Amino acid sequence: MPTAPERGVPSATAVPATGGEPALDDLGPEDGPPVLLFHGHPFDRSMWRPQAERLAAAGHRALVPDLRGYGQAPSEAHTTPFEEFARDGAALLDRLGLGSAVVGGLSMGGQIAMEFHRLFPDRVRGLLLAATSAPPETPEGRDRRDAAADRVLAEGMDAYARELLSGMLAPATAERDPGLARYVLEMMRAAPPHGAAAGLRGRARRADPRPSLARAAVPAMVVVGTEDPFTPVEEARAIRELVPGARREVLPGTAHLPNLEDPEGFGRALDSLLETIAP
Repeated sequence: MPTAPERGVPSATAVPATGGEPALDDLGPEDGPPVLLFHGHPFDRSMWRPQAERLAAAGHRALVPDLRGYGQAPSEAHTTPFEEFARDGAALLDRLGLGSAVVGGLSMGGQIAMEFHRLFPDRVRGLLLAATSAPPETPEGRDRRDAAADRVLAEGMDAYARELLSGMLAPATAERDPGLARYVLEMMRAAPPHGAAAGLRGRARRADPRPSLARAAVPAMVVVGTEDPFTPVEEARAIRELVPGARREVLPGTAHLPNLEDPEGFGRALDSLLETIAP
């Protein structure tokens, strides 16, 4: 797994994948309020380390797994349904003896957080939805994701990752922080092609989370960057209007990875969410 850039990143307690269980970073006190974070595609759990450090310092227990097929959690599945990603998260809470958690994710990880809420609403104490969108895939979108899956299997991750990079970080960010750009590119290039393809196929066939989101009875925070070409501000506005009482934080000058481009602003949004959740 690539090493995260030096941004006050903690030395995580890394648990390798064994027996089909995801690799996991588990930071903070064991009795701290748990926060479960799902990474996006084609990333790994290291993308959340700035937030994991902040959570641990504030007394929360940050649980950050590699998704099945990504990072250090290899999978040979042809397709990984979103239900499996969500059930992996529930199984992680079960193994740790935790009944519920604040659940969040970025991009595809945000959609997995929505799926987790759809399947296990009573296990969600709050929702963090960053750089993500709620509607299920259109037929055209399904075809695009299937084609991308075929491509990474045939060609590997290098060209695919290089094409994605320009949308992941705002141009000004990449110019100001070339180390961050290198880290993001390395992280994407390191994604296992088979797992990334399986995730793409599962994403293309995800269930519609909007009916369950419209019934959500927990605090929710939606975070988006002003320069995000994949999930623009309008997508975040639609989620905020859908989820009862949800709040939205727009981070200027950031693209699809606002948690890495502006970790302080993203951290304030996360703090604001957690402050509304009773112990």
